[in-house]
Amino acid sequence: MTQTIAPRVRTLVLLLLATCGLLLTTAGPASAHAALTGSDPQQGVVVDKAPDQVSLTFSEKVALSNGSLRVLDPKGKAVQQGKPFEVGGTTYGVKLHSGLPDGTYTVTYQVVSADSHPVAGAYTFSVGAPSTTSVSVSGETAGGGVVGWLYGFGRYMSYAGFIVLVGGAAFVLGCWQRGAGVKPMQRLVVGGWLTLTSATLLLLLLRGSYTGSGKVGDVFDLDLLGNVLQTKAGAALVSRLLLLAAAALFISVLFGAYDKREDEEKRDLTFGLAIGGTVVAAGLAASWAMAEHASVGLQAGIAMPVDVVHLLAVATWLGGLTALLVALYRSDAPIESAAVRRFSQVAFGSVVALVATGVYQSWRQLGSWSAFTETRYGQLLLVKIGLVALLVGVAFVSRRWTAQLADTVVRQNKRAPQKGRVAASASGSGKSKGAGSKRAAQLARQQAAMDTARQKRTRDADPNRFGLRRSVLAEAGVAVVLLAVTTVLTQTEPGRTEEDAKAAKAASSSSSSSSASAGSGAVTLDMSFDTGGTDGKGVVTVDFDPARVGGNEMHVYVQRSNGRAFDIPEVKVALTLEAKKIGPLAITPDRISTGHWSASNVQIPMAGDWKVAVTVRTSDIDQTTVSKNAQIG
Repeated sequence: MTQTIAPRVRTLVLLLLATCGLLLTTAGPASAHAALTGSDPQQGVVVDKAPDQVSLTFSEKVALSNGSLRVLDPKGKAVQQGKPFEVGGTTYGVKLHSGLPDGTYTVTYQVVSADSHPVAGAYTFSVGAPSTTSVSVSGETAGGGVVGWLYGFGRYMSYAGFIVLVGGAAFVLGCWQRGAGVKPMQRLVVGGWLTLTSATLLLLLLRGSYTGSGKVGDVFDLDLLGNVLQTKAGAALVSRLLLLAAAALFISVLFGAYDKREDEEKRDLTFGLAIGGTVVAAGLAASWAMAEHASVGLQAGIAMPVDVVHLLAVATWLGGLTALLVALYRSDAPIESAAVRRFSQVAFGSVVALVATGVYQSWRQLGSWSAFTETRYGQLLLVKIGLVALLVGVAFVSRRWTAQLADTVVRQNKRAPQKGRVAASASGSGKSKGAGSKRAAQLARQQAAMDTARQKRTRDADPNRFGLRRSVLAEAGVAVVLLAVTTVLTQTEPGRTEEDAKAAKAASSSSSSSSASAGSGAVTLDMSFDTGGTDGKGVVTVDFDPARVGGNEMHVYVQRSNGRAFDIPEVKVALTLEAKKIGPLAITPDRISTGHWSASNVQIPMAGDWKVAVTVRTSDIDQTTVSKNAQIG
């Protein structure tokens, strides 16, 4: 029976590895987790005169390097000067050379979002009139190529190593303490530690190239490595390595001193190992939470501990499942049905925690039901939910086999000492005969081997145990694919961010179209804001009509990212003509209706490139100022 299962196991493993490889290969470059929500000049717009600077607004904070923002003329020559800088909030800019000729200019950007993922893209605007350009804006992606694939593989292996390390150790300590002396179980947990350590070192080396040039040759650039160590992601990886050193000590005690203790002596040590192991495991999980999705965006203070619980629940369930699979297929020492039942209870608790934390994470990352089907993140999440449901279904079958599992192993263990004593007496009598002692010892070893083989055949003949082995193998297969989908999901732009970016771009395009209509003479400016407080994110729109020297009508609209108007406590506007050192001219508009303020006869004394700064206050303590330039007169 065992011989017929082994080829199936190898075939299934190869199929699962191929599936995971396909998932990771087709994942492509890491999608932007910080989305571009606005720009000045806007995409595709034609301006009368060359701007002094180009500014980009993102959905969250980003990290800049010297080459993060570039502006290229039609021949592909860089025309920016100085380093990129933060304009305010989530807006970043770069100065341009003066006296730029007419033509089409290309803006390229490559930054790192607050959740550690690289973001890249490009767009064009024109001065005077559009022209041909030698610069291609296609293919502007980050995190692709060989380095991107290796980084994705490293992420997958780090998750797998964490799950096997934490889940395997928890299975031994909490469900099957006799497993501490089983060699295959020891190799499994140590293998998880080695995998996680190796993957973390690989990610640390790849990080600089992954978020920068994407070149394989930059992997061993020490300057890049030094820069990585100063980032949030680099600090998380280094913290993980330090915690892995503590995990190595835990493993040495678990499979060393702990295994040699008697059952009575193990109680106190079990409690100490459980506390220490939980602290180390939570710290390892926090190394992901502190640098990725959970660390930015809505309710980050709640999301990070929830993410830690989620990862620990996944590791306890799937890692324990892997350990159970090893115990059933590779271990010569039979696993008791009581240990399997204990794991079944632990797995049930893990699934409950997994579902609870997963619901919160889904709400936080999606924000709406439509995001399930209209965003890539939502679609992948649906696949993950389906796999979890399938896994729970197979686990239910396993629980049925566990309930029917006979304690044949216990009876075998009771008979085994008697056989051992018979073999020992045979060995002792052999020694008394002098020359025949070697022959007696050999017979004793043969008898022990036969007893072990007979015990294994009896154990494998149990139909309930055979059914359990097959169902656990199926669970493990689904878990491998689930882990691959989860890895791709963590590299995908959250649905909430994607929808906010789409809404902001739609508003920007609408504004650009209305501003480009030659007859109106009005100017419309859209500016995204984020005060960081409750309901603190939205878009403020400022209209000037007729945008000429003298009296103007000014209207201010405040909308959520989905286009719905909403009220805030205060809106103030200030106009500054920096070239002539005029201003700021303060304007306090009157509230007209929900999300609408207006001021009449706004006097603009001189034509020029006016800076329009809008201060938005969303609560007693939360406010921000955003700005754009407008050509008046």
